[in-house]
Amino acid sequence: MSNRLAGKVAVITGGTSGIGLATAEKFVAEGADVFVTGRRPGELEAAVKKLGKKATGVQGDVATLADLDRLYDAVKRKHDHVDVVFANAGRGEYLALGAITEKHYDETFDTNVKGLLFSVQKALPLMRPGGSIILNASVAGSKGFDNFSVYSATKAAVRSFARTWTTDLKGRGIRVNVVSPGPIDTPIIKGLAPTDEAMREFKANMSAVVPMGRMGRAEEVANAVVFLASDESSFVTGTEVFVDGGVAQV
Repeated sequence: MSNRLAGKVAVITGGTSGIGLATAEKFVAEGADVFVTGRRPGELEAAVKKLGKKATGVQGDVATLADLDRLYDAVKRKHDHVDVVFANAGRGEYLALGAITEKHYDETFDTNVKGLLFSVQKALPLMRPGGSIILNASVAGSKGFDNFSVYSATKAAVRSFARTWTTDLKGRGIRVNVVSPGPIDTPIIKGLAPTDEAMREFKANMSAVVPMGRMGRAEEVANAVVFLASDESSFVTGTEVFVDGGVAQV
C-alpha cells in the first residue's frame, strides 16, 4: 500500500460489513485512523478486531442523533479533527407502489437521508480545510427499478445533497462527492431474497443486467472511496462516481 491516507482521521458509518467494512480495511491499510459505527454490538466488536489497533468502534444508529453525538464525542476524545467522512450506512427493501407502508417509508428515509445528513452535519465542526466527504448513493437513484421506489428516492436525495453541499462548503475547502454502486454482492442483499434458491435467482438476474456480466465486490467500491478520500482527488468535487459494471451507463 502507498499510505495515501497517512495521518488522516476518518469516520465510516455502517462500517461493520459489506462496503463499509471493506472501505475501513482499505483506509487502515492506507494509514488512516478509522472510526466505524454499527447498530449491532457483536458485529461491531468483530469488525474492530479485524481492523486492528487503528480502528475504533462506536455502537449506534445514524438515525438517532444522540448516537451521532456519541460518535463525534469519541472522535474528539482521541483527535481534534476529522479529515474524511464516508456516510455509508443505509438500508433498503423491495416494496411495490400500492403496498408501501408508513413504517417502510420512515425507516428508509430516516436511515438513508436523515441519518446521512446529520452524520455529515455533526462532523463539520471537526473538519479541516482539505477534508473529503463521500456519500454512498446507488445506481437506483438514476434508474427505475421495479418495486424499489422509496429506496431509489432516498438515493436521488443523496445525489442532490452532494451538489448543494459542494456549494455550501466550497469556502471551507471541503470536497463532497458521491459513490454510486451497482449490484454488489454484500450481506445486505440477504434481505432481498427469502431463500437460497431465490438468492441464486436474484444474483443471476442482477448479473444479467450488468454489462460486465457479474455482480461487483465490496472491495471494488472501496477502491473508489479511497481515491475520493485521498489527495489524489484534490480537484474532484460535486461528482458521482459510478462503480456499477456499466449498469447506469449503457
